[in-house]
Amino acid sequence: MPANRQILLDNRPQGEATTSNFKLVTSETPALKDGQVLVRHHYLSLDPYMRGRMNDSKSYAASQPLGEVMIGGTVGEVAESKHPKYAVGDKVVGMGGWQEYSVVDAEQPGALRKVDTTHVPLSHYLGAVGMPGVTAWYGLVKIINPQPGDTVVVSAATGAVGSAFGALAKARGCRVVGIAGGPDKCKYAVEELGFDACIDYRLHKDMYSLAKALKEVCPKGIDGYFENVGGMVLDAVLLRMNAFGRIAVCGMIAGYDGQPLPLANPALILVNRLKVEGFIVSEHMEVWPEALKELGTLVATGKLRPRETIAQGISAAPEAFLGLLKGKNFGKQLVKLV
Repeated sequence: MPANRQILLDNRPQGEATTSNFKLVTSETPALKDGQVLVRHHYLSLDPYMRGRMNDSKSYAASQPLGEVMIGGTVGEVAESKHPKYAVGDKVVGMGGWQEYSVVDAEQPGALRKVDTTHVPLSHYLGAVGMPGVTAWYGLVKIINPQPGDTVVVSAATGAVGSAFGALAKARGCRVVGIAGGPDKCKYAVEELGFDACIDYRLHKDMYSLAKALKEVCPKGIDGYFENVGGMVLDAVLLRMNAFGRIAVCGMIAGYDGQPLPLANPALILVNRLKVEGFIVSEHMEVWPEALKELGTLVATGKLRPRETIAQGISAAPEAFLGLLKGKNFGKQLVKLV
């Protein structure tokens, strides 16, 4: 059996995460039992939620155990199979973690899904046509529920979730405004993703400055907001929300180092009768088929052109992950393993 290089969570971060929290090991791949499949991973997904899992604290999911392979989405191909539904060479998506191979119990519901790479590249099943895309779909369709002509805003606008959100919102006739870090990302949001406007938050020192910029590009106020960041960005958006606006809370990357994020004007939730709802996309598996169908069509027809930042080799994963938390990636952050 092939040797398998893996990255384990070795110790928990004290404040900011560092590469010393991880450990690279090599292990032997166990022989397959009936019903199992050996998957050779081609790409590993890096996502902000992983930072929360590194902490030993109460959250929506169990903490990542120490000394075990880091959690993560993977795409690859079946290298060996003892399951009738999977053949060698099948392209599959799963949660194989930070390693080159995984042994999957294919009977487990949702453990493995076959994908078609005719019109959608394999890597996109970890981004636009995968968990991040479905995340954008759920927040937009089920929580914000926009009407044509509504103004919607998304933070981390050019990431895997934000870019899918933009395409989905444009398809519903919305005015779409992004918030991103740096001129290159803002240019990409407008020119490639079709956003109506994009604000570079790095040009703003406080929430009032950012709220003023939002007022200029959202003259009719904001009807829906998809939250990935929190902190000053959320405070600024709250100042521009319309009455009966909806906020889908997906992430709070500004607070991932463990410090609480205060809210400057919580009274605005009451004054504007806002609906604020947090969600975890894995708790809504019933929407995945419908969402993935729409996202696949948007990618195949060129209406969603996702960008990817690709690190090479399993040993590059920790550094790439820390870069992601600082916004160094452009679009979806992946690690190429094959």
